[in-house]
Amino acid sequence: MPVYRLDENVMFPDPVLAREDGLLAVGGDLSRERLLLAYAHGIFPWYEPGDEILWWCPKERFVIFPREIHVSRSMNKYMKKHDLRFQLNRDFGDTMHRCRVKREFAEGTWISDEMEEAYGRLHEAGYAVSLEAYQDGQLAGGLYGVALGRCFFGESMFSELENGSKLALIALARLLEQRGYLFIDCQFHTEHLESMGGRYISWEEYDGMLQEGTGRGEH
Repeated sequence: MPVYRLDENVMFPDPVLAREDGLLAVGGDLSRERLLLAYAHGIFPWYEPGDEILWWCPKERFVIFPREIHVSRSMNKYMKKHDLRFQLNRDFGDTMHRCRVKREFAEGTWISDEMEEAYGRLHEAGYAVSLEAYQDGQLAGGLYGVALGRCFFGESMFSELENGSKLALIALARLLEQRGYLFIDCQFHTEHLESMGGRYISWEEYDGMLQEGTGRGEH
């Protein structure tokens, strides 16, 4: 199946046209308008630094429902042993950069200067959000993503201390549940996220919740 090439017009092809591996389109830009349009339709950018922008929309979606976040017995014990504190948007740019540095060190990263600048603009506009976890007064870990309506699209996490990213994800899920969010979009499956309660759902179920959560179907 051919991949759609974007131009300067802010639009995307129908997400159902994505290839089996999830690739939908190539090109375009990371403007605020294009990123918000993408997320509202379940599309996200993911590409190697220096390459053309690739836009993805997997047919099966891997999500965590906030109410289903899994906290193991050992994790519960760990959390009771420490003084924990959580903060929204402590320093969005720093959190995103820490995610980049940790991934570069471990396995390589898609988080380029261009991505940092683009999501920084989304944060300034109130759409990109970070959450940081503190353990006994020290920064333990954090994550960032995009909040659109009642949908949260997770982008990346980092740990500075043991269990740091887990603490941040648990805190995020509990906060989103309180605020009536429908799901956390994990984008791709990992064993770590599956152990935290992530599971696959169909495109039809995902898109229905996306329309409900963003109000897209009302226009």
